[in-house]
Amino acid sequence: MTSPSIPARMGAGVAAAAVALGVTQLVSAFVSPASDARTAVGSAVVNLTPGPVKEWAIQTFGTNDKLFLSTSMLVVIAVLAAVAAIGESRRIPRGSLAMAAAGVAGCAAVLAQTGARPLDVIPTVVGVLCGIGVLRLLTATRANADPGHDPGRRRWLMTLAALGAGVASGVGGIVASRRLQSITGERERVALPAVRTPAPAIPPDVQPAAAGLPSFVTSNADFYRIDTALRAPQLSRADWKLRIHGMVDREITYRFADLDRFEAVQKVVTLMCVSNPIGGNLISNATWTGYRVRDLLHDAGIHADADMVLSTSVDGFTIGTPVEALTDDRDSLLAIGMNGVPLPAEHGYPARLVVPGLYGYVSATKWVVDLELTRFDRAQAYWTNLGWSAKAPIKTGSRIDVPRDRSRVTAGTVTIGGVAWAQHRGIKGVEVRVDDGPWQPARLGAAYSNDTWRLWTFDWKATSGHHTVAARATDNTGAVQTGDAHEPPPDGATGWPSISVDVS
Repeated sequence: MTSPSIPARMGAGVAAAAVALGVTQLVSAFVSPASDARTAVGSAVVNLTPGPVKEWAIQTFGTNDKLFLSTSMLVVIAVLAAVAAIGESRRIPRGSLAMAAAGVAGCAAVLAQTGARPLDVIPTVVGVLCGIGVLRLLTATRANADPGHDPGRRRWLMTLAALGAGVASGVGGIVASRRLQSITGERERVALPAVRTPAPAIPPDVQPAAAGLPSFVTSNADFYRIDTALRAPQLSRADWKLRIHGMVDREITYRFADLDRFEAVQKVVTLMCVSNPIGGNLISNATWTGYRVRDLLHDAGIHADADMVLSTSVDGFTIGTPVEALTDDRDSLLAIGMNGVPLPAEHGYPARLVVPGLYGYVSATKWVVDLELTRFDRAQAYWTNLGWSAKAPIKTGSRIDVPRDRSRVTAGTVTIGGVAWAQHRGIKGVEVRVDDGPWQPARLGAAYSNDTWRLWTFDWKATSGHHTVAARATDNTGAVQTGDAHEPPPDGATGWPSISVDVS
């Protein structure tokens, strides 16, 4: 009788886990998006992760944080499966029991999602049963009747075949889910409404003639994305509805057809993540199409003592925004378009909030389906519950884009350039300092509006040696960007951006 070695058992565990995950992914494509256990477990991990760890991940990986989490989960699952399989035997199937326990946890994560149904656990159950079957097969003790037969080689070939089948099932599931559950096709057929109030034309002199500066308007593909959704919700227009309730005279529910009676407007607005470090890239500018939130709230009759709107996305994520910011003349939007096309799924299709002047975690709800009028002393949103400030106006800031930090340049005239922002206040000036020299004014690109960033350049007479270049901005209220360095928590980073340059 031939019993598998420990390495063979570990390999069997990894292959069994691959089959379980792959089959679950494949079957979920034919059930519902909510039945995707991988996304459900990932979301549960995100929700259970302490706030400081989440902030570390954003600071370290930026817009690649979801890729890091997904990769880490696969590595952890593989390691745990390999270790659990060591204890697998016909008499005491420890590995199978561990896989069954993981399946129970996966089912619990699926059912914990907003809108999940009992039937959504079917893919997880089928996947786990297939994984256990593969594990039992690959770790079974076999009779060796043929002296010339190598059972170990055959076992490894079966393991590799199972591993390949698991990977193929997973890839097939991803492809199938994109075809069967994606809103891409619907989005391509959607036409944005005729805009009655278009955004003012963007003059060409908002963009200084300097290589390396970002475009004044950020493309949809390059627009930063920070949120808690491992997979962008695939919510169709037909299924979307926006409920307005709470501290109002009357509850209202809007569907897309109801929005036609409101004036469609267009605004260019710069959005920024509160986790953006000094000199970071978690800030972008776009032209948004949508409807004024204050128009949608008007008929509900907001109670005088309501000071917060708790907005909720279709996946249950919450954001708290001051009522004032949604009803004043800044024209906060229920946005349905971005840079002339319907919102990309990753940026909130079919509808999201765009609020000028506030960090995204208190304003920019994607896939929004619910607005509850309430009070800051009665409710907390996702991030404020983790210790972030309840109200978070964007701080006056700037960034140096060219030359890059630690770059080498040639002595002579070197163009330094970047962007500055003070949303809802606007930028009045930018200054640059080389080493310990005086602050000197930079040239500003044309100002478009107080709700957008402003590009700037500075011609530096660079001399040989190692130099440090810093920048600071002044907003239209006269407030100067502080040099006091502070990390993003709890209400945004502060400090002057700086770069080091070697001149030869």
